[in-house]
This record gives sequence, structure tokens and C-alpha cells, in this order.
Amino acid sequence: MASWVQEYNYTVGRAYWRNASTGETSWDPPGAAGTAGTVDAEQASAVALQAHIKGRQVRKEQEERATSAKMVQSVYRGREARHQLSGGARRKKYYTPADVAAHDRADDLWVSLFHKVVDLSDLVFLHAGPLAQPLIEAAGTDITHWFDPATHGLRRHIDPKTGTLAPFVPLGRFIHCPPAGSGAEFDPAAEVPWWLDDSLVVGALTRKTRSVRLLNMLTQQETALEVCAEETLDEIQQRYLDHNAHSGSYAWKRTDARGSRFLDMRRTLEANGVPDEDRTFDSLSIPDDFYVPTLHLYFADDLTASA
Repeated sequence: MASWVQEYNYTVGRAYWRNASTGETSWDPPGAAGTAGTVDAEQASAVALQAHIKGRQVRKEQEERATSAKMVQSVYRGREARHQLSGGARRKKYYTPADVAAHDRADDLWVSLFHKVVDLSDLVFLHAGPLAQPLIEAAGTDITHWFDPATHGLRRHIDPKTGTLAPFVPLGRFIHCPPAGSGAEFDPAAEVPWWLDDSLVVGALTRKTRSVRLLNMLTQQETALEVCAEETLDEIQQRYLDHNAHSGSYAWKRTDARGSRFLDMRRTLEANGVPDEDRTFDSLSIPDDFYVPTLHLYFADDLTASA
């Protein structure tokens, strides 16, 4: 009688019998009626199945990497597009509330807090979902009241439903905000919460806006602008580029009781002797638009298209 030896196939995870004389293999004990096929055939089937599973996993990982790469590329393209739309190299140091309000979409989302202007477009894209919705609803507005003025962290209040101290979230819990009752300052998954991340800051929100009229003495065209009190005339000229691409070809002058004089483009309106009289008007109950200072722009010889 042939000598049969029981062995174990770790690939398939099952014991089998091998004929020591002939090398024949079988899943069934010697003499059992019927066989389930040879070990080699079933092992080959198992190897093929494992290869199929592994291949599917590899394809899934490749798809995930491709999706991640597309996401990064999309964020980069979106940032570049917004950079161009907002003036590219002409990005401002100071912004008016109206400037911020223009960025009121999920794909172009700015907010202001504590006189900082923050671009949350990429953040909302990367954290799309319910926690992004409150930020989308607040796009283009000032949300300083969401935060504690002393710490610049989340404002907290007593939740009327639970009676416990919880984050103040008037529009609902948002990205990096911890769940109610956690006691955390921010979501532990975030190394730095977005409201403390200086890399998201694009500029400062002006502490005071001013109105000014620019009168082109060559064309007699008058342009009304809302500007930041902190801006120099050079920076105001950058705003004027949207109305006159050759604004750099003009000399700026002011005519008032002091006479006619050239203005220093490196200084603010106030420093150039153009005072802000809003407080005086308010004390006299005079409308803000009763008087708006006018600057006169005189064309120079060179036709310079400002970049």
C-alpha cells in the first residue's frame, strides 16, 4: 500500500494528503470515496484569487492617489485664479468691507475677524461637508463676534439645552470647532485652527473707509472711490486701475483753500492735507455724502500702462 503523509498548505489554509511514492496529492484521506481535486489545482485557484484581490487594491490606491493629486491641483489652480482676479501683484495691504463682501462664494470665500481678512476658499474645498456650511453662509462678512475678544479663541456660552459651557456657533458647528461638551479649544485633528492660522490672512480690514472723487482733467471723467484711510495715494491709484489702465501717467493734485499743490503718492490722504471730516459732519447731523474731496489728475507725456 502506498504511503500517504498528511501535510498543510498555508496558502490555502487547509490540510491535505501526499503520496510519498508517487507525489500525488489529495484533499481527501486515502481510500475515501471521491476527491475534491488535486492540491496543485486548488492552490493555483487560490493564488489567482489573491492576485485578483491584490490587483483591485492596487487600482484603488492608484485611484485615491490620482484623486488626491487632482484635489491639490484644483486648490492650486483656484488659488492662482483668485490671485489673478484680485489683481495678482496688486494684492492690497488693506481691504474695505465691500472688498471682502465681493468674495462671497464657496469657491472664493473671504471673511474678516479682528480686522484681519482671511481666505477660506481652500479650507472649505478640502473640508467639504456639513461643517463647511456655516462658513459658506458667512462668506463675505465679518465674524469677529464668533470669537472671544480677549483670547481670539472661540467665544463660549451656556447652552440653553444642556446647561453646559459650549462654543458659540450662531450658524452651527464649523470646521475646526470642537463638539459641544468636549472642553477643547479646537478640534484636536487640526494642528492650528484656521482662525489662528496666519498663512490664511490676505491683508487687514480697514478701521475706517473714506470716499474720494478723482477728476481726470484730460477727459473730464469723474470717478468715485471708497478707499481705506490707511492707504497711500499709490495704493489708491491701484484701485483706480480698474477705471483707467494708464493711471500711472497722471500727476495727482489737490486744490483747496491752501491753493493748488502736487500730492505725495507715498503718503495717505490725511498726511497730504485732505482731512477726514466725517466726525465733524456727524456732530452737525450732516449727511456723509454732503461733501466728498476731489483730487485732480493731470495727464503727463508718457502713456504708461500700470501693471
